[in-house]
Amino acid sequence: MRREARGGRLVLEGLTKLYQNVAVVNAIDLDIAPGEFLTLLGPSGSGKTTTLMMVAGFTTPSGGNILLDGRAIGGLAPERRNIGVVFQNYALFPHMTVYENVAFPLRMRRQGHSIIAERVRAALHLVQLDHLGERMPRQLSGGQQQRVAFARSLVFDPDLLLMDEPLGALDKNLREQMQFELKRLHGELGITILYVTHDQEEALTMSDRIALMNKGTIEQLGRADELYEHPANRFVAEFIGESNVIEGRIEVGGGEDTAWFVAAQGARIPISPDRSLIATGQRGLMVLRPEKLSLAERGTSPKSCHEMAGRVTELVYVGDVTRYRVETELGLFVTVKMQNRRSTPRARQGETVCVVFDSADARIMPA
Repeated sequence: MRREARGGRLVLEGLTKLYQNVAVVNAIDLDIAPGEFLTLLGPSGSGKTTTLMMVAGFTTPSGGNILLDGRAIGGLAPERRNIGVVFQNYALFPHMTVYENVAFPLRMRRQGHSIIAERVRAALHLVQLDHLGERMPRQLSGGQQQRVAFARSLVFDPDLLLMDEPLGALDKNLREQMQFELKRLHGELGITILYVTHDQEEALTMSDRIALMNKGTIEQLGRADELYEHPANRFVAEFIGESNVIEGRIEVGGGEDTAWFVAAQGARIPISPDRSLIATGQRGLMVLRPEKLSLAERGTSPKSCHEMAGRVTELVYVGDVTRYRVETELGLFVTVKMQNRRSTPRARQGETVCVVFDSADARIMPA
């Protein structure tokens, strides 16, 4: 259960960064609530790390404002912003003990010995490293070193915590474990976190909201389920999760409940008219998530479902699911993802199948 938020409110107004007259961050606006965990997600070169570095004070903006609890901090030195920062490489001092590493920010702020001792003990307890204060960083595992970095960034009670790919150097199992650890810490502290990652699963797992960036702009901002279930455009649909993106056009019939998406290959797929965001005859896209599709015998699916006959051209077993690549009889290629259950028969490569999906699961958007 999350405690009452005690972090600061971060507002970015038209934040811009130019390199040789090219905008790597292009006038972005963002309002992060106190205690919110917001992730900047995007591919390499999308501007997410540059945005974080401008907030931290390590990169000078070319334009715009950075406000923390209503205070403009864009012109302040990093040490005067009261912001904690955690990097991927930990950045621990190798010649200092764990205790000394965590105490360092407090010593730089000229805190008394008793206050330092009390706060360091509390920070190490928070990250469950009470017993390792006298160890050197080289004597710790990667996960333990990252916890020390977390403790050091939190020990001086920052208004905001910035994290730049902090779990990127860890192996998969440890990374997943640390994701839950970070969620626990966030829930206990109620601190505001601005997190940067290119890992969509990490963003979906941890964030209150996600800002998906591309070429210096925010393509879509919202909760994980909003970005996944209702992508704003093709980039979002293809970056978040796995998607079948089908090009075509909309046809609307005479009745209120009559509309089709006509794929470029000729397939006519019934859709709900209220999901048709574009005018009849205009080019558009249909997005179908692979897990929304299934394989079944023709004529056995409910009336609300659409069927497309086809042939399995490829299948990949990945443990919990099997991923099928199916070429429909009209030449349309789709990916189907099905759970591996004993009750679900597995199709074979080259086998004729019927791809089934509920028309309500199709997301229609402008091309």
